[in-house]
Amino acid sequence: MKVTYNWLKEYVDFDFSVDDLSHRLTMTGLEVDAIERLGEGLDSVIVAHLADVSPHPDADRLTVCQVETGNETCQVVCGATNHKTGDLIAFAQVGSVLPGDFKIKKSKIRGQLSQGMLCSEKELGLSEEADGILILPEGSPLGQPFFEAAGLKDVQFELGLTPNRPDCLSVVGVAREIAAMTGNTLRLPEVEINESATDINQKSSVLLEDADLCPRYTARLIEGVKIGPSPDWLVRRVEAVGMRSINNVVDVTNFVMMELGQPLHAFDYNRLREGRIVVRRAAEGEKFTTLDGQERCMQADDLMICDGEGSVALAGVMGGLNSEVEEDTTDILLESAYFNPIAIRRTSKRLGLHTESSHRFERGSDVDMAPIALDRAAALIADLAGGQVAKGILDAYPETIEPMALELSVSRSNRLLGVDISRDETGKVLSSIGLQAVPGTDEDLLQVAVPNFRPDIEREVDLIEEVARLVGYERIPATMPNSQLDCQHLPRHLSLEKTVRNLMVAEGFAEVINYSFVAADSLDKIGLPTADKRRSSVAVLNPLSEDQAVMRTTLVPGLLETAAGNLAYRNEDLALFELRPVFSAEDGEELPVEALRLTALMCGRRDPEGWAQDAAECDFFDLKGVVEHLLESLRVADLRWDSAESDCFYHPGKSASVYSGKHLLGTIGEVHPGLSPVFDLNRRVVLCDLDLEAVFAQAGEFPGFAPLSRYPDIARDSALLIDEDLPVRQVFEALNRVKLKDLESIVLFDVYRGKGLPEGKKSIAIRARYRALDRTLTDDLIQKQHGKLIKCLEKELGAELR
Repeated sequence: MKVTYNWLKEYVDFDFSVDDLSHRLTMTGLEVDAIERLGEGLDSVIVAHLADVSPHPDADRLTVCQVETGNETCQVVCGATNHKTGDLIAFAQVGSVLPGDFKIKKSKIRGQLSQGMLCSEKELGLSEEADGILILPEGSPLGQPFFEAAGLKDVQFELGLTPNRPDCLSVVGVAREIAAMTGNTLRLPEVEINESATDINQKSSVLLEDADLCPRYTARLIEGVKIGPSPDWLVRRVEAVGMRSINNVVDVTNFVMMELGQPLHAFDYNRLREGRIVVRRAAEGEKFTTLDGQERCMQADDLMICDGEGSVALAGVMGGLNSEVEEDTTDILLESAYFNPIAIRRTSKRLGLHTESSHRFERGSDVDMAPIALDRAAALIADLAGGQVAKGILDAYPETIEPMALELSVSRSNRLLGVDISRDETGKVLSSIGLQAVPGTDEDLLQVAVPNFRPDIEREVDLIEEVARLVGYERIPATMPNSQLDCQHLPRHLSLEKTVRNLMVAEGFAEVINYSFVAADSLDKIGLPTADKRRSSVAVLNPLSEDQAVMRTTLVPGLLETAAGNLAYRNEDLALFELRPVFSAEDGEELPVEALRLTALMCGRRDPEGWAQDAAECDFFDLKGVVEHLLESLRVADLRWDSAESDCFYHPGKSASVYSGKHLLGTIGEVHPGLSPVFDLNRRVVLCDLDLEAVFAQAGEFPGFAPLSRYPDIARDSALLIDEDLPVRQVFEALNRVKLKDLESIVLFDVYRGKGLPEGKKSIAIRARYRALDRTLTDDLIQKQHGKLIKCLEKELGAELR
């Protein structure tokens, strides 16, 4: 929205400087985005007199002019044709810099000296086009700066209004805000219409077929107008706010729109079939050509202004080419209406057609301003175009829109704002912007009638916002917020999930995230049996592709495909994991069961490539160690590994299941060789698949810190012969059943099979470490305790001490 300093002063008295006014407007919520000082730096363009105009001796289309400035006479060569001896013109002296950074210099044109320039409106930045130089009215003061003499020195403010302030999309609206700042009276333009004897009701009528989209439609008839150029003052006003002058009638409608904020439209009355107006919705697919010459396809939600036979305007957006005011127009039907904001916005957005009219209507115009703006425009057209205004006004207003009534609690306002403002002051500041505030039934209350030009004020808090804005934000004290910070712990499940993720990253693994939607045949690729419960997948109703047809029940296929993709790009040393939910359908349940799982894989070199590292590849035991560390960190007790059980996608004999007591936690092993060609795996891959719901159920709580012993430890190594087919796990289960107070740890550090051992036997070596917190242990005590371990193994497992 653009307004000018001088135009504002026509409606309210104020003496703010330009910068002060800009600051005050911004602080009241009307942010000033830009300031342009019209005529600034152009004082060297002065009013001058053409003492003589003669043809150029060496050019047919040029003239040589003798220009009197009041102080001297200058010779200027000019290419225009509309000037003559005796005219007063705008003369740019040598050294002047015109808009566009065009500097005037002394020069020779076809051998004749030229000491300046006779200016047109275009060259002075007053219009986009010009037919010749600017001829000034008689009596213009000779030698005075042109912009000062013409009253064109002004300051243009460009306001960045928020969409909730349609009341300020007019000069009067902005002036109302200034009146509230100063306490001075807002002066609205006075309207006086001399009506003719012709009754408009005998000439035209208005029919509202859809009052929901057009609650009010008013119109006046002006007969006998003469279309022509607008007077200078009107051209200046229109162009000063960024609009283009067209003719006297159209310029009046634009002027009144910018002045009062009410869009208007002028129809050529004689081109309206049957001379009447019908407001209706468009027919679906209806074709209509707007003023810009574009044919547009209408929809049933669009509102049309029609005559007796068809559409003549796109309501609230743009007029039609078939009813445009042209040079031969003599009778005008002037429209001023109120349209439903949502309907206008929908149409404008759909068509990509944003106009000054739609900009105001879609934000909410003032229904009460329609007849006021109509009378203002009709009076100006009659004055400037010489027409006669027909008697009466067409006003179709079936259901009156009453101003909203709100109640304001002054104490609540003060509490929210943190200030102490009396009820009288609160009522005064609200009344200063046109709200009618009167004392309520209680000493704390105000009854406020909100005029229709403020559609943004709907609730009590909106009134409180207006109070803050009007009394000045500087009156609101700056205070620190009073708040309480509570420490919230993550739920156990989320905390454990975060711990697992961090542990895997610490082990050198990289996390991958695959789609939860997979191909229906992904389970076939890993050889999952038909009866496996993981076959109960949830189908996607509208899959993006066949590769995303079902929700995954296992992470294994996706992680193997990720590994294959890396291997294809020769990224062969991999340590990847995915920690995500899987989904399985349950009979009788509307929603699938969602369970968290961890799947990890390793392949390639155990250590990074380098001169000090060997080229050994990672194997089953590398990943087993990672899983053991993970479960140990989660304090999962009673772990055991069962090589007799695994899953179908593992290599038989190179896989195992991991349990906590009797609870299955997951599986681990080398990927089955049969899957290598299916997934294009060109090297050995080891994989683990853990059910984190089961793991979390067995996870222990933090046991607390134990004191460190100040005394030394004592270790005892023992080698034992056991049966070849006896799992070492059973050895440790037996050892764990022996309760020794000072036993700190037992580790297996050697397994031997081969020469020197009886057939069907193997040798294992264990190291038991003993330590006490309160004393140094003696050899005799250690020997006794260690002897209990050996006797347990001899008795329960038939072990022989070597």
